[in-house]
Amino acid sequence: MNIQLIRNATLVVEYAGKKFLIDPMLSEKGTWPAFPNAPREDQRNPLVELPISIDTIIHDIDAVVLTHLHKDHWDEAAKEALPKEIKIFSQNQEDVKEIQHAGFQNVEVLSENTSFKDIQLIKTKGEHGRGSILEYAGHVCGVVFKHANEKVLYIAGDTVWYEGVQEELDKHHPEIIVVNAGDNQFFEGGSLVMSKEDVYKLYNAAPEAKIIAVHMEAVNHWGLSRKDLNTFIEEKEISANIFVPCDGESYSF
Repeated sequence: MNIQLIRNATLVVEYAGKKFLIDPMLSEKGTWPAFPNAPREDQRNPLVELPISIDTIIHDIDAVVLTHLHKDHWDEAAKEALPKEIKIFSQNQEDVKEIQHAGFQNVEVLSENTSFKDIQLIKTKGEHGRGSILEYAGHVCGVVFKHANEKVLYIAGDTVWYEGVQEELDKHHPEIIVVNAGDNQFFEGGSLVMSKEDVYKLYNAAPEAKIIAVHMEAVNHWGLSRKDLNTFIEEKEISANIFVPCDGESYSF
């Protein structure tokens, strides 16, 4: 497999001969307003440009996976750029209806036994924060990829560390994990995705896995920088297992 971070949570995943686009945020830098009641409200989103062209990103994509429909995972630029007939997987029927309203018709709800060609796609649990913020953050999911000729890949999505993530690790034993680790927060409500402490808990729960930390420094409410996460994992002496890619960077496994 090959996993390329585009920006934020947007990934291009080549897996078992198919090419997947995950959570596309394809807007040009500064296209839309900052998330309110959060750090850097004076900066427009996205905070950084795409590292490669949209045409390059969407070239030969076989399917799209949307873990949820927040604007930093599914924006107007993605809706405009992607062909309306492309296969899209989403977390629930409510999201399917919204995606179809944008003109996409080949949309399917992820389940615990979804398949695309000969690849198994398994919907996983997630919690987009803790406590009362969950009411506002809404439902999210992750996805596990399985194929006889590939390592098990777990894309956790917008979730904090909690028992549901532990359950997915115990169930699927992923060898590669992609985690959204920007510790994004509003001024109230706490972490919406994993913090460095959450990443460490994830590592301790799956010490043999390779972990790729993304969703960093691309939208205004980020709370954990790449530099600070790298410093943390070096101090914990776990940098051989955790990768913190720059936008555009790829890994093959």
